[in-house]
Amino acid sequence: MTRYLRRGDTRHDGRLRMFCFPYAGGGASAYAGWQRRLGTAVEVLPVQLPGREGRMAEPRFTDLPALVADLDRELGDELDHPHVLYGHSMGALVAFALAQHRRARGERLPLALLLGAHRAPHLPAPPITHGYMADDMELVRGLAALGGLPRVLLERPEWLAALLPVVRGDLMLCDGAGSVDRTPLPVPLHTFAGADDRLVTVPEVREWSTYSTRDSETVVVAGGHFFIREQETDFLDRLSEVLRRYGNAHRTGVGSRDFAETPQTVGV
Repeated sequence: MTRYLRRGDTRHDGRLRMFCFPYAGGGASAYAGWQRRLGTAVEVLPVQLPGREGRMAEPRFTDLPALVADLDRELGDELDHPHVLYGHSMGALVAFALAQHRRARGERLPLALLLGAHRAPHLPAPPITHGYMADDMELVRGLAALGGLPRVLLERPEWLAALLPVVRGDLMLCDGAGSVDRTPLPVPLHTFAGADDRLVTVPEVREWSTYSTRDSETVVVAGGHFFIREQETDFLDRLSEVLRRYGNAHRTGVGSRDFAETPQTVGV
């Protein structure tokens, strides 16, 4: 059993799988409740990165290519079934880098990439990406401004002290975005942007369209950078609409290689 998934997560029951990668400082719990909300048509598989939550004692990755190589080794067998990848903020970068890594190795690709709250890789990184070099108070202020610090953390200094090293390590990982292959992927791209996101603008999210040889779309949802938490119901309704397309394709036997060659109208 891979360390990246909780024991018993994968049921191998033929459903479309959605692997979910967390934002900086986050863990698999960011996707708690998604399975219940999205129903039985998709198997929601939150990915637990090392150095957080149940894997707190393990060393964190601060190098993106090293993390992606480890993810591919550990999740390879699970990714050899029809699946999509969802990543939020840092998780979007990880999901994209993983797909690029697997493309280069000739492995099975996702039916689609679903990327939230992250600007396209060729655009300049936002200042907070370099926040791992800031002092604690400066980093806390930056995270709070984005809505990335729940009030309970601000009220519990000991919890905040445990979180900040995780955030710093993840921001170092994000700072390595320039190492990711930018070859357009033969995979549809669905991006999600918060209408009030203070970190990433809607046009910056739309720039992801250049990284797919297939059609792409950007869905704008209410909320800021953490719209998956602030506007969960609205967002999951929109996500469910997208997933339904690939669940239907999976049930009719269309695979990722078919999607790479068959024209599709997804919308803009």
